[in-house]
Amino acid sequence: MKKKQVTSTPVDITVIPDDDIMEHRSMAALTLLQKHIYQRDLIELIDKLGRVLRADYNTGQQVISLVNYIIQVGESADAEAFLRELAQRVPQHGDKLMTIAQQLEQKGIEKGRIKEALKIARNLLQKGMSHEAILEVTGLSERELKQLHS
Repeated sequence: MKKKQVTSTPVDITVIPDDDIMEHRSMAALTLLQKHIYQRDLIELIDKLGRVLRADYNTGQQVISLVNYIIQVGESADAEAFLRELAQRVPQHGDKLMTIAQQLEQKGIEKGRIKEALKIARNLLQKGMSHEAILEVTGLSERELKQLHS
């Protein structure tokens, strides 16, 4: 008995209409994202993505993976707002999406806090304040303060 040889052929998803992609059930969301991930703002894709995710072909873990892909690779003016909007459109995954949005918000707040503390530390260094006092006043770590010297 001869074994059948299987070959793979690349598919150019950029030429497939979105409406056709949306019929691909569990692969629809990933395929849509791969097709549009580099467009200027993914908010334009939110209607279609919401419809596909509402069809509930994807597990919660798959949705989280898709969202992580969006955050890491995609272009969006406001990733947190994108996730909050998506959570409203896909209620069955809303809790997971809101949790990720809140984590993004926390990271943004923390990043802003550190940026401001570094700015203050830079000014205090220029004024001649001791490293120990700057660490105490700003709450920065030794490592973060050393970054100012490099």
